[in-house]
Amino acid sequence: MAEVVLFHHVQGLTSGVVAFADELRAVGHTVHTPDLFDGRTFASLEEGSRYVQQVGFGEITARGVRAAGPLPDDVVHAGFSLGVLPAQKLAQTRAGARGALLVHACLPVSEFGPAWPGKVPVQVHAMEDDPFFTEDVDAARSLVAEHPDAELFLYPGDQHLFTDRSLPSYAPDAAKLLTQRAIDFLGPVEDRR
Repeated sequence: MAEVVLFHHVQGLTSGVVAFADELRAVGHTVHTPDLFDGRTFASLEEGSRYVQQVGFGEITARGVRAAGPLPDDVVHAGFSLGVLPAQKLAQTRAGARGALLVHACLPVSEFGPAWPGKVPVQVHAMEDDPFFTEDVDAARSLVAEHPDAELFLYPGDQHLFTDRSLPSYAPDAAKLLTQRAIDFLGPVEDRR
């Protein structure tokens, strides 16, 4: 089975993020959920964003990279929204990365290198009318156009953190489909060993 490191979103390591990790664990995957906020969680996107602005995006990314340091090189890097920063950086720059699951966000590949690594499959998931993802959709489409093992899944709706069952933005049908697609993705990633 695959080994995954899952980085949380701007509201912290919520019970909803842990529940997603538990669904992957339930089918046999090993999932690490580092806490980049030292135990803090936030009731809203705005509160979490204020904290991140104080700490800095660079520091949050660095915390993620440090958290992944002790893990084997051949893991799948996954992130929800803010967590995409360290997940994408590691997927693009850490030798041996097995794949990437970028949920609710996608940065231009040029943020971390000249091209997406050739042997690293990637999935990007978001709601089609998510106002936060409108800035990222072009980067996601470009990644899919340039990489044969890249997929973009857009779900009906406008919620941002729709996968987190602990938040009001949770959309159970879309979250269930995303989870199944992630599980399906992890199977072939494991087969490539």
